[in-house]
Amino acid sequence: MTTITFYKTGGFYYGFEEQGHTGFAESGEDILCSALSSMTMLIINAIEVTYASTVDYTIDEETTDIRLIAKSALPKYEKDEKKQYAVSGLIQAYFYQLMDLVEEYYDYLDVKEVEREI
Repeated sequence: MTTITFYKTGGFYYGFEEQGHTGFAESGEDILCSALSSMTMLIINAIEVTYASTVDYTIDEETTDIRLIAKSALPKYEKDEKKQYAVSGLIQAYFYQLMDLVEEYYDYLDVKEVEREI
């Protein structure tokens, strides 16, 4: 099972952590794992390239665990309010997309959100 924990503070989503393998299928055949990987890379690339913001992330090649923190989603770190809402909204959209997936793949995904300061 993959557990994805989203971090937010003051109503702003600013990061997430993904841990574990979905176990939906064998490695290389797991479409659920592929979907998560693709969506995660979309988030990273959109923040870095489209929004020209810094995103701190780590991807453990052995475990495939991922941790992403985008300080630009928070008013404390980003003065451009449009950019801040865009970055936070992108992460929030990922949260809601995963919540939709959980409805069908509840044996393979666990998604939660926590209030946490950076």
